[in-house]
Amino acid sequence: MKNKFYITTPIYYPSANAHIGHAYCTVMCDILARYKRMRGVETYFLTGTDEHGEKIQKNAALKGVTPQEFVDEIAGNFKNLWKAMKISNDDFIRTTEERHIKVVQDVFSKLYNNGDIYLGNYEGWYCTPCESFWTDTQVGEEHLCPDCHREVHRDKEEAYFFNTKKYLPELLDIMEKNPKFILPISRKNEMFNTFIKPGLDDLCVSRTTFDWGVQIRENPKHVIYVWMDALTNYISALGYHSENEELYKKFWEDPDCEIVHVVGADISRFHVIYWPMFLLGIGARVPDRVFVHGLLDLNGEKMSKSRGNVVSPLPLIERYGVDAVRWFLAKEFSFGSDGRFSPELFVERTNMDLANNFGNLVSRTSSMIVKYFDGVVPELKNPNEKIKEIEHLTKKTILAYENYLDDLKVNEGFSEVIDLLNVANKYIEESQPWVLSKEGRVEELGNVMAVLVNTIMVAAKLLSPALVETLDKVYDIFGIKEELRNYEALQKFCPYAGSNVTKGNALFPRLDMNVETEYIHSLSAK
Repeated sequence: MKNKFYITTPIYYPSANAHIGHAYCTVMCDILARYKRMRGVETYFLTGTDEHGEKIQKNAALKGVTPQEFVDEIAGNFKNLWKAMKISNDDFIRTTEERHIKVVQDVFSKLYNNGDIYLGNYEGWYCTPCESFWTDTQVGEEHLCPDCHREVHRDKEEAYFFNTKKYLPELLDIMEKNPKFILPISRKNEMFNTFIKPGLDDLCVSRTTFDWGVQIRENPKHVIYVWMDALTNYISALGYHSENEELYKKFWEDPDCEIVHVVGADISRFHVIYWPMFLLGIGARVPDRVFVHGLLDLNGEKMSKSRGNVVSPLPLIERYGVDAVRWFLAKEFSFGSDGRFSPELFVERTNMDLANNFGNLVSRTSSMIVKYFDGVVPELKNPNEKIKEIEHLTKKTILAYENYLDDLKVNEGFSEVIDLLNVANKYIEESQPWVLSKEGRVEELGNVMAVLVNTIMVAAKLLSPALVETLDKVYDIFGIKEELRNYEALQKFCPYAGSNVTKGNALFPRLDMNVETEYIHSLSAK
């Protein structure tokens, strides 16, 4: 594990307000950032908005406002949502900010002066929502965009082009030498077979049919095409080519920093083909990994702002708490695969993992310690083979969790913790503390309580990158001292003797399936 970590979401296109699909990607990045910080890794987490382009200009005109006014409002709504979801980003970059615009112009000029960009004429099929040009083959006889499957239109204009063929051999070499450069591996095969193998065209990097974008210094009637503009955010936010390049040197130039971009499948080709080429052209390193997450659908139908079938996380947070929403996004889907959001799945996941498993274990354990030991966690003495087995399993769980999250496998890492909680709940039924108390077997009863408390603390800490409000509640219920609230304390087994326990409220009240699914269904209909 490297000692620095730089993780980014895609910068979201603010043509409309954020929904649960945006929240999914951002929460997963936040979990990984929080995990790295928990492990003592110096971490920088970036998100933001991609605010230029023809679609923004048209949407603003329809609303009767300037493009800047339009994006100001929606960017503010994105920021408010991330605050409500407890996203721990270190920066929020907007492509309309001067710090970004200057860097985009500098990058273009550098590539142009290198001979990597040339002026020509472009004619092809253009998809306005995706800001993408396509060939006859790619749009097919139906003339539909390969990404969003909406109609494209024929467009012709003078444009600048980036010479992709110059950097293709080096890109292919990077992909070959770093098998984890594109994850999941299926995305690498998709990029090669769909875009590279048929023959990679030079990339159009400017437009003249609209003016809401970054002007090219060398030819101001052109604006820099949205993808060269947007992708540059990952270095402009760090101060590349500015008076203060401290962050850029620390997190981009340092080989001991792991750089991870997390993006949706619909924009993966820009990140795994063209972005590395731009970086090679300016003499910068390429990211270590581009992780392509799956897309969410709603009740079996693709979630889309244009279809009006999106769900905002805000009412869910208000009704169920931010941790329930974050947990569903983190645990329900395998990171990298497509997933489905449905009210039934949300309620079931909340009840099964949070109410029945974790919350119930905390409630039962704290109640028994209050009842049997006057609210003081007993010391572990003379552990039997079963306890030694649980100790071994606990260490194994921590190691597996770390390995999974270091490999960006969030769902699998959390599953290890849930399995450990299942063992603890089963241990209560097997050891029968109520029988031990009745028979006066105080030492055995104390050992059971000590093991349960230790398991709860390990689980609470390991799940804290997702359950951001739960950890402190658990610590407070069990009266855990400040010096035992760090990650290093997990390496000790049962160090919590003497802590003063209080019976708290249920962490996650059980949800009524019928009532809550009806409520959530009503949100998607609005």
